Amino acid sequence: MSEQLILASSSSYKKSLFERLGIEFKALSADIDESPLASELPIELVKRLSEQKALAITTLNIDSWVIGADQVGSVENKILEKPGNYEKAYQQLQFQSGKSVYFHCGVTLAKQSSNGTITKITEMSTTEVIFRQLSDTDIKAYLEKEQPYDCAGSFKSEGLGISLFDQIKSNDPTCLIGLPLILVRKMLCNQAITI
Repeated sequence: MSEQLILASSSSYKKSLFERLGIEFKALSADIDESPLASELPIELVKRLSEQKALAITTLNIDSWVIGADQVGSVENKILEKPGNYEKAYQQLQFQSGKSVYFHCGVTLAKQSSNGTITKITEMSTTEVIFRQLSDTDIKAYLEKEQPYDCAGSFKSEGLGISLFDQIKSNDPTCLIGLPLILVRKMLCNQAITI
C-alpha cells in the first residue's frame, strides 16, 4: 500500500481491532465535541461523529486515507453513555435488563487530495443485543469482576459481558466492540486499498 492509512481514534479497543487486519496504519486522536444535538437520533449521531472524526484528521493529512468510526448504543432510542462509575453502570444494566439494545457503528473513509477535493464514504452497521433478565446479584457480580465503566452499555462483550445476553443479532460481531471490521475491509477494498 503506497498511501498512508490513518485511524482517527485514540481508543485502545479500536486500535486493537484494526490491528487484526494486518495492515500498516497510524492512529491519531480526532478532538471533536461528541455531545448529541437536540433531538438527534442515535443513528444520526453516530453517522455525524464518524464523519467529523474522519474529516478532522483528513484536513491535516493530505493524500492519506482516514477512517473515522464511532459507536452509539441505544435502548428505546435513548442514547447510552459511558457510565464512568459503578452506580451509573448499575443503573444502566438495570434499565437494559430484558430489553433489546442496539449498537450502531458509523464508519467514514475519507481522503483529501492536494487540490482540495475530499472523497468521503460513510457506511453503517447495527448489532442488536437482547439482554437476559438480570437480577441485582447478576449485576453486582458482573460489575465487581469486569468494571466496564469506560464502555457504552456498561459491558464488555469480548469478556464476561457476553454472559449478560440471551442473544446477539449481527452481521459483523466486531461492531459490538466499536469497529466493524467486515465493513471496514469492504470499504478499503472498494477504494483499492489491499488487505
